[in-house]
Amino acid sequence: MEERLEVSDSSGLDLLEKRIEQIVAELTECREQNALMQAEITSLQSILRSCKLPVSGNEKTVSGESFSYEEKVQVRQKLIVILQRIEMELRNEMPV
Repeated sequence: MEERLEVSDSSGLDLLEKRIEQIVAELTECREQNALMQAEITSLQSILRSCKLPVSGNEKTVSGESFSYEEKVQVRQKLIVILQRIEMELRNEMPV
């Protein structure tokens, strides 16, 4: 009877070890994906910072032209839509 318990314990331990290995592999993959996403986010933030719009009240732009209030609002709305799409794509690509 003790042998039977030892056999079931060892098979249970084997299953546990395999599951732990799977979880560690998944964690490692998630960390790699996280690092890639962080790099992408940093890149996108850099791009967005380089495309800053003039602040309200300050009508100077890089090219010397000025944006109307309506144009500023339209550009900001477009940026928000782009960011929402990026966020949705990232959520869809994340493993559940």
